[in-house]
Amino acid sequence: MDQDSQIVTEHTSLLHHGNHNPSNRLQTGYDEEAQSVISSGITKDELQMAGSIVGERLPYNDYTTIDWLHDLVKDSYRSRTLISHRNLCNRLLSKLEASSGWLAVILIGSLTACVAFIVDIGVATVSDWKIGYCTRNPLLSREACCRSKAPLVPIQSEIGGESNGGFRTWSDRYGSKFAVYVLFALAFGTISSSATMLTKRSLSAASPSPSSSKNHANNTLSPEETRQEEPLPSIAGKTMYMAAGSGIPEIKTILSGFVIPNFLSPTVLLVKAFGAVFAVSTGMWLGKEGPFVHISTCIGSIVGQWFPKYCDNGRKMRELLSAACAAGLSVAFGAPIGGVLFSYEEISTYFPRKVLWRAFLCSLSAAIILKTLNPTGTGKLVLFETNYGTSYSAIHYLAFILLGVAGGIFGGIFCAANFLWSRWFRSFSLIKNNPVLEVLLVVLVTAIVQFPNPLTREPGDTIIKNLLVDCQDEASLASSYVCAHESKFRSGTDGGGTDWGYIGMLTHGTLTKLGLTIITFGIKVPSGVIIPSLDAGAFFGRLVGQLHFLRSCISPGIFAMVGSAAFLAGVSRMTISLCVIMFELTGSLEGIRFGTNRAWAPFFG
Repeated sequence: MDQDSQIVTEHTSLLHHGNHNPSNRLQTGYDEEAQSVISSGITKDELQMAGSIVGERLPYNDYTTIDWLHDLVKDSYRSRTLISHRNLCNRLLSKLEASSGWLAVILIGSLTACVAFIVDIGVATVSDWKIGYCTRNPLLSREACCRSKAPLVPIQSEIGGESNGGFRTWSDRYGSKFAVYVLFALAFGTISSSATMLTKRSLSAASPSPSSSKNHANNTLSPEETRQEEPLPSIAGKTMYMAAGSGIPEIKTILSGFVIPNFLSPTVLLVKAFGAVFAVSTGMWLGKEGPFVHISTCIGSIVGQWFPKYCDNGRKMRELLSAACAAGLSVAFGAPIGGVLFSYEEISTYFPRKVLWRAFLCSLSAAIILKTLNPTGTGKLVLFETNYGTSYSAIHYLAFILLGVAGGIFGGIFCAANFLWSRWFRSFSLIKNNPVLEVLLVVLVTAIVQFPNPLTREPGDTIIKNLLVDCQDEASLASSYVCAHESKFRSGTDGGGTDWGYIGMLTHGTLTKLGLTIITFGIKVPSGVIIPSLDAGAFFGRLVGQLHFLRSCISPGIFAMVGSAAFLAGVSRMTISLCVIMFELTGSLEGIRFGTNRAWAPFFG
């Protein structure tokens, strides 16, 4: 039997014993390599890559991954080309090339802050239209109208009050207020979902060719079969709404090297910002903080197109997008350090050291510009400033541990229930084919359930601010709805010091948040799950803080803060970045200062 036709087993020699001439072996190797190349099916992309020169940009196909190694070679070649020529023009270009990354992240942070300013002002104003309007300026929110605060102007002193601002409700009757509230919510939901429909994309899917199963079994394909193979026919695929949801899962996919066309386009940016304003204003259990990450990434992609260093290189572009993600969370919570850690821990898969510093600069630029624009009118970057200033005992730490366990249980229930609800409810053809109808149903249910409770009627960030309040402050005691009820506990003027109506409101808020967040997350509007998770945790934490042996020592707002962090950790699975975000979100930076002092003290004796 011929040697080439022998059956190969584990005892077969790796080398032929017949011909040991080096020249023959070399020629045989060339022939085998050539035959291997000829007999293999080469795609058009591979042929184009083989014929390209170093530094030439090859456009990537949609829904494919980038070539990280090829982009690295292109970047190295570009740098060597600029350095190799010693004339003045190339030296200036080399300096500009080196500084373009820093200029880009500063520009991204500044533009992100400007968009966040517009969205924050829009949400504060439009959401209050469900309740009433400002008589002296309908474009002012209730807080700005009542306290004579305006954006772009830092407030020097709190003048006036709720009665001096000129904010007028639509009606004094409960039924009329409820009807107007529901109608405005439905109108805002229609606007937001209709805008989201503009970003609808039908994803095509490829069905396997008739010969694919046979070729897959044989694992061989002759050149004639490769040339005669018909192109894969397209069949109907899934539908994607580019502006729906938070966009964070898709951004993670893009940063890992995948190409999703039009997901970071200017159209998606405008629809995302516009839709987020009206989606949050409906009163549904969703937030604008998740969409801010998508918005900042869109800005990063747009700015990256202005710099040749990034627009022609998918690897470098993803470095810029990682820095842009940090700016998105920075403007969402006023947490520049937390934004960097969020991008590093949760978003990015490729995060070299230089991206860390650029992400910090981008995040810091966004925070500084947003503080200068002053959308809240307070002149402060901290959203929910707290200053409890108390010490804790062992029983308090035990309560904190129980809140952490409850947050994990909430996160597990939410993830499982949301998956089951989406699979069941969206299986109906009426809901599946009419996403706007689903949004309107959720808006209607949300308005009916939350309006009777004054604590759940407010926007999500206002709810957190109300639940984190420290009632030991005299100013808060006079103006806060929460403190007005909790003061009965201390005075004992209501049934021995227990306001069961207030306890019922906190219980209703906790259960309502859990149920409505489950059915809301996933609808076709720009939305995030961060604020609803914080709200649910704040409700539950404030409820736990009403226990007599806990509230007699420290403020219940502390338990609300711990509960909000625990519930968000259970849903998002964030760890280190969440701790820093909560420090910056509440202005409780004593822990950071203490840790920094302890870390640097040994180096200075």
